[in-house]
Amino acid sequence: MTGTAGPGPAPASGPEPGLRALGRRETLRERVRDALRAAVISGELEPGAVYSAPALGTRFGVSPTPVREAMLDLAKEGLVVAQPNKGFRITEVSEQDLDDIAAVRLLIEPPTVRDCTALIPEADLPHLRDLAQAIVDAVDRGDLVGYIRADHVFHLALLGYSGNRHLVEVVSGLRSRTRLLGLAPLLHSGRLGRSAAEHHELMDLVEARDATGAEELMRRHIGHVRGLWAGGGKAAP
Repeated sequence: MTGTAGPGPAPASGPEPGLRALGRRETLRERVRDALRAAVISGELEPGAVYSAPALGTRFGVSPTPVREAMLDLAKEGLVVAQPNKGFRITEVSEQDLDDIAAVRLLIEPPTVRDCTALIPEADLPHLRDLAQAIVDAVDRGDLVGYIRADHVFHLALLGYSGNRHLVEVVSGLRSRTRLLGLAPLLHSGRLGRSAAEHHELMDLVEARDATGAEELMRRHIGHVRGLWAGGGKAAP
């Protein structure tokens, strides 16, 4: 989609599921920002397309003001570029950029998950299970934006047990710059549901304190992200 036209009329029932499902303690600006970020990553907002704040506000069931504020936040992250008197253009990411992002994530995330496996308190395991289930629930709803958001929350929560907030911030930024344009076909084929269930497999390994198994599963997961999930049909890096 190109031009300033919005991505479609607002659903009669209100905001999209990806926006409704977000945490209640966040400000409206933060909720809209997170939903828009997820829409960029999943490809629901198309790379290279320009969207106006009023059109996006209609789509998400909010006024243009929090959308405009949220998009300015995303501009600082490099996800969108402001277009004077038009709206915001969704930035495009090259195949080389995606390769480089995946390579850095492979260096950071699998070994961190390995190290965190022994550090997570037993009392926290049910909460992590709930976060894993939220990923599965989003797939069951057919909600790609909600899927991206729930996946983001789960993985950053897991990495948070490293105690290194700088590491978590770096991974958050890398995940935000990833594009998963192949998610929609995977959702319709049912393969995304099987992938979502991998998060419970990861929790099984964490609960068993199988650090090596958790590390290897995380490595495969990132390979999937760079491969078919990115829409390029490539093999894992």
